[in-house]
Amino acid sequence: MTEHPPADTVKPVTISYIAQTAGVSIPTVSKVINGRSGVAAETRARVEALISQYGYRKSNPVQRTNLMELVVDDLEHMWGLEIIRGVQRVVREHRVGLVLTEFGPDRNTIRYWIDDTIARRPDCIVTVAQLSDSEQNQLRARGIPFVVLDPASEFPEDVPFVGATNWAGGRSATRHLAGLGHRDIAMISGPGHLYCQARLDGHRSALQAAGLPIRDHDIIRAPLTEDGGHSAAVELLNRPRRPTAIFAGNDLQAVGVYRAARERGLPIPEDLSVVGFDDLPIAAMIAPGLTTVHQPLTEMAMAATELALALGRGEPVSQTGIELATKLVIRGSTAPPIG
Repeated sequence: MTEHPPADTVKPVTISYIAQTAGVSIPTVSKVINGRSGVAAETRARVEALISQYGYRKSNPVQRTNLMELVVDDLEHMWGLEIIRGVQRVVREHRVGLVLTEFGPDRNTIRYWIDDTIARRPDCIVTVAQLSDSEQNQLRARGIPFVVLDPASEFPEDVPFVGATNWAGGRSATRHLAGLGHRDIAMISGPGHLYCQARLDGHRSALQAAGLPIRDHDIIRAPLTEDGGHSAAVELLNRPRRPTAIFAGNDLQAVGVYRAARERGLPIPEDLSVVGFDDLPIAAMIAPGLTTVHQPLTEMAMAATELALALGRGEPVSQTGIELATKLVIRGSTAPPIG
């Protein structure tokens, strides 16, 4: 028997109550109310029956705040500044206010940000930081659309995102090194993020295509920082048979490789070729200039912001999953191996 709301209830029936009674999630009820796809016919019928039975009425739309929010882990590195630059270009053009929420390196504000966000109710959110299932559900239940920028983990198919062709970028980096004649190519990968894994898979694909062995000990995982790249490079360059080329998971790691090579008196690119990933401004400033995979961070941020604003306005969008192309930028840090 279907449970009825208590007789003394004076508040309107909520989405949460309907979800609990139907035995489904809040986002599922929200999809039914808003006529969205992705709900099984039987489930949709059960939810619609409860909506009709309890006389639920969709609340009046909340006034737009003309405000969007950018949620990031931290702004310690230039990567974050490139993201902010792209977001600012778009909000300035649309005359929309911007709120920046930064978790910080210790993520010590993560417990509070969602409450503050819901209280100010931005029209939309672009998030670089990872959102928990609970946080996603809270945003959906309140009609606050969000777009994930450069996702680090798998999300449900209906979550809008903007990323880059990380697999193709990783493959182009290692293919370039193999094409120069390198046979001992190591990679410093990042943590188990989705984009790090894609770059690593592209690296392995290029090795296989070049007929080179794929050796686990030639791959070291390290933080995506200069110190992370330095520590990993020290380990690689101290080996009796050191690599002649290193593909770093990002440009900051590559800077750490430069430092390790300099400490050991190994000139780049004569004794060691180095490739990075991202093409941050520092890649063209260090000597020699860093060969790297250009990831269009600013353009990615702009695309994510445009998508989020469109969703916030309630406009239909033709594509909610976008990947922008990467490309290899060749500078002075790569050359054929000596001998």
